[in-house]
Amino acid sequence: MNSEHTTHSTVLLPQISEFSYTEIPLPSSKSESNRALIIDALTKGENQLSNLAEARDTQTMIRLLKENPPVLDVLDAGTTMRFLTAFVAANNQYKVLTGTARMCQRPIGILVDALRTIGAEIHYMNEEGFPPLAVHGMKSQLSNKVSIRGDVSSQYISALLMIAPTLPEGLELTLEGKVGSRTYIEMTLQLMKQFGIQYSWKENVIFVAPQAYRPTAFAVESDWSGASYWFSLLACADSGSLFLKGLKSESLQGDSAIVEIMDCLGVKSKFTDSGLMLTKQPVKGFPSYDFTHCPDLAQTVAVTCAIIGQKSVFTGLESLRIKETDRIFALQQELAKFHASLVEEKNGAFTLIPSVDMPVEVTIATYDDHRMAMAFMPLMTKTRVTIEDPKVVNKSYPSFWRHVSLINSIF
Repeated sequence: MNSEHTTHSTVLLPQISEFSYTEIPLPSSKSESNRALIIDALTKGENQLSNLAEARDTQTMIRLLKENPPVLDVLDAGTTMRFLTAFVAANNQYKVLTGTARMCQRPIGILVDALRTIGAEIHYMNEEGFPPLAVHGMKSQLSNKVSIRGDVSSQYISALLMIAPTLPEGLELTLEGKVGSRTYIEMTLQLMKQFGIQYSWKENVIFVAPQAYRPTAFAVESDWSGASYWFSLLACADSGSLFLKGLKSESLQGDSAIVEIMDCLGVKSKFTDSGLMLTKQPVKGFPSYDFTHCPDLAQTVAVTCAIIGQKSVFTGLESLRIKETDRIFALQQELAKFHASLVEEKNGAFTLIPSVDMPVEVTIATYDDHRMAMAFMPLMTKTRVTIEDPKVVNKSYPSFWRHVSLINSIF
């Protein structure tokens, strides 16, 4: 990206409604990478991991596991905080875990309570239920049965599952109530299975017996969350075609649901041996969707619907309020800038009202949230858009703006 198009705090995207065939070399999945790294650490690094994510979250995990400092500063990486808390406890280590100011506002009490039930000694260093934490290890396993809410964060559940085989008595995990982001839990279990772990999941109970991870070779797939922004760009453009490298039809990632979502919003997908071909097709309509199991797609789809004129009802957005920012509030503020809205209904659903009057230019705030920056990029198909704090994408997709510049070499 040339310097004439950026300052230290913003990027101005040129308006472009049409583009020719472009290949996008997608980044690797940070969700798969971070899970594989924890499993690798639990097997003393005996695996052959390849294609690990360039995302700051993953690079932070790699660095902390390698350097093993007394204070684990995860920065703004939620998965790294949750996964390392369980890992440190299960390995009977003494560590302090902390992060950015926002990270220390993100709740972790449910995970800490579960680890304490199992036998971990963990203390809050500031506010009850939030980082920073002082973990004093786990001298012995006090219980092999834990109940945990299923509707708050799948990361808590995944953190417990990955350490479960290493516990002397294994773990029986009961998921209480509605289970959110189920696909992320399934990803964790399927990944554990690839490293030799057997488990059972019957109704709301997951059981993992004590057993050893089997060292193996594992290559991380391209990132479906990152792919979603390119689907959105094509849906919003007047014409164009994209090839997304490294995606597989049989994926561990729940965000592969973007294929069926965007099939309704005007994007046809066709898998090849090396990735996914995207072409335009007529919009079929998108009256409603439940994002319970793929909440990271909600921002992308909301912006897409707002731009192309699709009114829709969204459910399953509960977890968005405790992400990198309050994503519901952030979406409402930024959609309003181009006369769209996300209206909360009495039943907890949200109605997306699309824009009918696109302004000549829009400046989008990103709220320290990588997905806000990327989700609003497709606005460049309809207006001149400035994105504030573009470097926020480094959390998950550092090469994002470079890949945007591949579209007709627009920068």
